[in-house]
Amino acid sequence: MLGALPLPIDPNVLVGFGTSDDAAIYRLTDDLALALTIDVFTPVVDDPYAFGAIAAANALSDVYAMGAKPVAMLSFAGFPRGTLPWGVLEQILHGGADKAREAGVDVVGGHTVDDPEPKCGYAVVGVVDPHHVITNAGGRPGDVLVLTKPLGSGILTTAIKQDRLSAEAIGEVTRTMAALNRSASDAMQRIGVDACTDITGFGLLGHLHELATASRVAARIDATAVPLLPGVLDLIADGVIPGGTQTNSAFVEEFTSWSPQVSAELRVALADAQTSGGLLIAVPGERTSELIEMLIAAGTNAAAAIGELIDGVPGALYVEA
Repeated sequence: MLGALPLPIDPNVLVGFGTSDDAAIYRLTDDLALALTIDVFTPVVDDPYAFGAIAAANALSDVYAMGAKPVAMLSFAGFPRGTLPWGVLEQILHGGADKAREAGVDVVGGHTVDDPEPKCGYAVVGVVDPHHVITNAGGRPGDVLVLTKPLGSGILTTAIKQDRLSAEAIGEVTRTMAALNRSASDAMQRIGVDACTDITGFGLLGHLHELATASRVAARIDATAVPLLPGVLDLIADGVIPGGTQTNSAFVEEFTSWSPQVSAELRVALADAQTSGGLLIAVPGERTSELIEMLIAAGTNAAAAIGELIDGVPGALYVEA
C-alpha cells in the first residue's frame, strides 16, 4: 500500500518511508537534523500504568535505533468515555510521562479521541547529526547481527489475555517491554556500527528482512543463538500464538530458507510480533566483542550475536541451527 504513495521530494528529507526505516530524518542545518516517529497500539498488559510506560518506551525505541537523542514527546490516547473510569486514562498517561522522564524527555502535549477500544501512543522528536545517522540501509557483508532484548513478548502478552501466566512471568515480560533501548543506542554509537533497526510488530525476521533489503544484502541467522523469554516455546506448542505472529509467519516464508533442524515452535518465535523489542545491530565483525562487552556492562536485557549479513539476494534470510 505504501508503494502507491508519493515519495518525499524535499532534499532535506534524508530518511523517509522508502526504506521502511524506524524514523524519518529531516535536516535542519548542516550539523542538525530531526528524527521523527509515532507509534500507537492497544493494551498489551492489564496494568494501565505499565501500558503507558511500555507505549512510551516503544515509541522512543525508533529514535534510539537511528542513533538520535529524543528531546520531546507528544501523547495520543483513544479512550472509551463513559465505559472506563477516567482514573485509568490518568494512569496510562502517568506511566508514559514517567518513562519519558526516565529517558530525559518531557511529554509536552497530546491529543485524545473517544474510542471504544483503549489505545495509547507517542510521537517522538529527536535530534541527530546528519552525518552520523544510523539507518537500516548501511549493512555490509560480514557484519555481525547483535540483538539486545529476548524475543517472545507477543506470545506472552497473548498468554496474559488468556490468564495463562504467573505473576512472576507477567512481571518479567512487562519489565522487558518497558526497558529503554537508550543504553544499547549509546553503546552502538560509541563503537561505530553500520546499520540498526528495532524489533517490533514485524518480528525479528520481518525487520531483518527490511534491513537486509535496504542494505542490499542477505542474512544468515543461528536460531539457537537467539535469546527467548522463558516459557515461549512451550506456549507456542500449546497453540498460544497471536494473530499478528501468524501473519508474520506466513509472510516470512516468501524470503526465508529454513534448516530442517529448526523446530516449528522456534520458527514461530522468530516471527513473533514484538512490542517494544530490542535493537538489532549490524556491527563490523572486528568490533563485535567490544560492542557485546559494552552492552553487558550497560545492563541491556540481552547482548547476543545471532547471525551475520552475507552476499546474496537482497532481503533473503537463511535460518540455521
